[in-house]
Amino acid sequence: MKALAAGIGVVFLSPILIACTGMMLASSADAVQSSGSFSNCLTDLDTDKVAEQVTKILDGASGKNVHIKGLDLPAEQVPNAATIVATGLSLDVPKKGRIVALATAMQESRLRNLNYGDRDSLGLFQQRPSQGWGSAQQIRDPVYASEQFYKHLLKVNGWQQMTITQAAQAVQRSGYPDAYAQWENLATALQEAIAKTFPGSGNDADSKDADQGKQPSTGTTGCAPGQDGSGFGRIPEGSVPKGYAIPRNTDPKARKAIEWAMHQLGTLYQWGGSCTNAHGPDPMGRCDCSSLMQQAYAHADVTLTRTTYTQVNEGKAVPTAQLEPGDLIFSRGTAARPEHVGMYMGEGLVIEAPRTSKPVRITPIKDWTILAARRVL
Repeated sequence: MKALAAGIGVVFLSPILIACTGMMLASSADAVQSSGSFSNCLTDLDTDKVAEQVTKILDGASGKNVHIKGLDLPAEQVPNAATIVATGLSLDVPKKGRIVALATAMQESRLRNLNYGDRDSLGLFQQRPSQGWGSAQQIRDPVYASEQFYKHLLKVNGWQQMTITQAAQAVQRSGYPDAYAQWENLATALQEAIAKTFPGSGNDADSKDADQGKQPSTGTTGCAPGQDGSGFGRIPEGSVPKGYAIPRNTDPKARKAIEWAMHQLGTLYQWGGSCTNAHGPDPMGRCDCSSLMQQAYAHADVTLTRTTYTQVNEGKAVPTAQLEPGDLIFSRGTAARPEHVGMYMGEGLVIEAPRTSKPVRITPIKDWTILAARRVL
């Protein structure tokens, strides 16, 4: 029926609208209000202006005085776009793939996390539980939905040589296969503006998930026997090992930082996440490895910089055999440019935000190859 409707629409479209690749067609949700027809198909976007307006939203502006051509509800749509971009960065998806994802979400839901759609379609990409995309609850999680879109896109042979529309259609199989093209310029502008707001503009080590698919390292840490965390046995992800307590002689500020970090246990990792509301609905409020350290110490009135690359220069260096609770330990990459950071908790344990799809967790230090350690107090 969708295909028939698309055919009928083409018959009656004027040459101008045909050139606009279906600008007047509604999204597949069939209930998202159109923001009107854009006679120029969004080709005259001022990308600098888009970047300025996007930054306002990401900095907490209400959206009332923010105007981005093509977005009716920027306060809702921009954070969703940021989640799509951040998820793509965390999975090492090339720039073009992130643009394909944004254009798809614009067409399917207008970048709104919908709880309705055609038949059982839901969420940003209007994915369907009945078609194997996941449960309704999963699809309504913007991070999960984005991950699923990217995983399907990356399986498409030759997608990088396709047009944005062809790549999107290869994943979505829409009844309106030409409709994605109208959003390419806006998607490109959004991607560029949002990517710049993340540490390292997409080159932060947190984005690489360097250990994804690998087993934890078991290199020498220099810790004394019996203090490597092995005595706690297997530690379920997101839980505090039975019998652990913050050591009594822990510096008060370090204790406060550890306690705050422990309250984030079980929350999912989000590359580029601010860690300002890890339990909240916005994925970008979740933690990555360096923002967990930054926010934990912020709650102890200690200011840290944002990335592993800079945190490795905070405070003073300490030998791994002399670690104290609250010390930052670094792994992966090199000692000068480490790719991961965690906080030593004492008793041979470390709290960390490990990588995409994993929660904030406590791990034994025996599983770490420590490249550097810093005391920030």
